[in-house]
Amino acid sequence: MEDSPYGRGDTAWFVKDRFGMFIHWGLYTQAARHEWVKNWERIPDETYQKYFETFHPDLYDPKDWARLAKAAGMKYFVITTKHHEGFCLWDSAYTDYKATNTSIGRDLLREMVDAFRAEGIKVGFYYSIIDWHHPEFPVDKYHPQRDDQAFREATKDRDMKVYAEYMRNQVRELLTNFGKIDILWFDFSYPGEDGKGKEDWESEKLIKMIRELQPDIMVNNRLDLVGSGDFVTPEQFQPKEGMKNADGTPAVWEACQTLSGSWGYHRDEMTWKSVNQILWMLIDGVSKGGNMLMNVGPTGRGEIDYRAKARLEGIGAWMHYNSRSIYNCGAAPEGMVAPPDCRYTYNAETNRLYLHILAWPFQAIHLLGMADKIKYAQFLHDASEVRFREPGKQEHSNLSEAGHAEDLTLLLPVVQPEVEIPVVELFLG
Repeated sequence: MEDSPYGRGDTAWFVKDRFGMFIHWGLYTQAARHEWVKNWERIPDETYQKYFETFHPDLYDPKDWARLAKAAGMKYFVITTKHHEGFCLWDSAYTDYKATNTSIGRDLLREMVDAFRAEGIKVGFYYSIIDWHHPEFPVDKYHPQRDDQAFREATKDRDMKVYAEYMRNQVRELLTNFGKIDILWFDFSYPGEDGKGKEDWESEKLIKMIRELQPDIMVNNRLDLVGSGDFVTPEQFQPKEGMKNADGTPAVWEACQTLSGSWGYHRDEMTWKSVNQILWMLIDGVSKGGNMLMNVGPTGRGEIDYRAKARLEGIGAWMHYNSRSIYNCGAAPEGMVAPPDCRYTYNAETNRLYLHILAWPFQAIHLLGMADKIKYAQFLHDASEVRFREPGKQEHSNLSEAGHAEDLTLLLPVVQPEVEIPVVELFLG
């Protein structure tokens, strides 16, 4: 990775752990129709206030959330300490718009951090640099009241410098009051006409403070400040290939994804991904040298939705047997190309290659150029041997089997094992 004038965080653990849980939780759960509901429906503060007044997550049990994350194989989590609506989950000294001032009367963030740490899960804080509630945050193209010209005129003298200081004060709280934080996930910049970028956020001051407080913390790439980010964050899509830094070296990257079409709890949103799809996304990302941060949106009463829970359990069932093909793995060595409908991941420390079979074939998979590279093969879920042979003339045919002398054929059972996506562990010679 290229040097940065803003310092670098510790990414060594991150590229080994590979899989994390994103959590979007705030007042928008009360509306239950997407975390951008205030923006989409142009809701003013006085109307949105009803969600603050009724927020009471009485079923909130962060220990249960942490157990679910651990069982799903997630090694770190990132929680929305404050989303664009401006509501804070912790007892911030700089605002009254916080969980401790709702009827629940608790610092929800502190309880969560303690619960996840107790399960050995690393801690990440999402912090929105956008704030539609703060009285000094200037109205722009994303503000809920952007189309209200009278409101724009009445608030035209708002002072962004006051807000930028507020933001630094809150980030300082997060980085001093909760122990070691592993990730700081900012969201998001939109420079240009009627937008906001690094000058508005005073990003240089912010990143300098962060590095002084916690030098090893990982910071994402959304402050509109070149060189300040430790990792790249493609959102809601799977990159076609591994991502690169400006100097052409492989980037540390993490795809952030949702179980359904919404980040926050959305009662009526029905485009839920299957367990198979989610596993495909995880495997595909790791095969390209990336991580996956999979989101859940707990309900207004503080529980993880039954649909999300079912998927987490399904992921966990697969990870129980196959996590060895995810943790500490990345892209296959150059020249090793996975067969059609398959993905390779590779563990350089153990020198093992993992073949993920996304569509079950009939009896054989041909591994191009691998005849002299593999000394043993087994299914990962049960350690049962998978026999292989070099290409040769097939019985009952005058044609040679497709391939060349350097290719190798895995001999598979006709019926797929009872595993969502079977994995063959290849011991390289």
